[in-house]
Amino acid sequence: MSEPSRTEGIDFDAEREVDLRSSVARIKRRWWLPAAGLLIGAVLGIILAVGGGQTYSAEALLYLGQPFTPSGGGQIQNLGTNPKTVSEVIRSQAALEDAAAASGLTVAQLRGNITSTPVVTPGQLAPSRNFTPLVELAVKGPSRDKVEKAAASLSETVMGVVSGYVETKLDLFKRQIAEDERQLEQVDERIVIAREQQRLAFADKGLSLAEKLLISSNANATIANAESRRGAVLTDLNSARQLLSLGENVERSRIVQPPRGAKTSTGGSRTAAVTGGLLGLIFGAIAAMMMKPARRRSSAQVTEV
Repeated sequence: MSEPSRTEGIDFDAEREVDLRSSVARIKRRWWLPAAGLLIGAVLGIILAVGGGQTYSAEALLYLGQPFTPSGGGQIQNLGTNPKTVSEVIRSQAALEDAAAASGLTVAQLRGNITSTPVVTPGQLAPSRNFTPLVELAVKGPSRDKVEKAAASLSETVMGVVSGYVETKLDLFKRQIAEDERQLEQVDERIVIAREQQRLAFADKGLSLAEKLLISSNANATIANAESRRGAVLTDLNSARQLLSLGENVERSRIVQPPRGAKTSTGGSRTAAVTGGLLGLIFGAIAAMMMKPARRRSSAQVTEV
């Protein structure tokens, strides 16, 4: 028969309980180590919080616009309506380099300190599912002036990316309005000339009545055609002006509030003290458990001495 296993009959739970009691006892005997760790950690946390320097944040409020079809009949999708556009643009290497050149900050100082947050109303769907044209762009850094310049540069970069379609459409509307206004001036000039011809014809005593009637009839036809043309041009002009107003006030992206730097809190001395004290307490407790207990002298050794 084989010998019984040596592990049979051993209570491992009891051993773990003994180890736990031993660890607690060690911490109690060396209570000054966790206490010292708590105190030192809290002091170091406060020193780091105070000596870490002041941080500034500059926030800009951006309106990405809501583009419509050329006739203003319905909304369309473009770069500005993509919820990921702003976050991807401001974190691109090109945008970071431009912002660094404009502000004096380094790309490393900017990367990780730039955020874009959609401004949503309570109950609105998540930004990834529902387009939100209002976005808050924030930049953090060690200088008020530098973070303002960096945020302004990034804001202009975003505006340049999302505003291409609308700016082109607005330019076409302005050209159309200028052309309609020019045609209206020409129509008004034709009407004035035709009426002047009528007046001169009736005032000319050398013309017969039949000639005067013929000139008047031709002038009336010219005036009628001009009035009809004037109505069509005026309708087109009013429509273009309305679409231009829609584009400038609703479709066009713009910086609603330019960035302004302000001091920001990095957590405060109280938070730093609590965090540092907690870490010091943990390390102190570990040190107390790891220290070996002092060996006691046996009674025989004491007698010999």
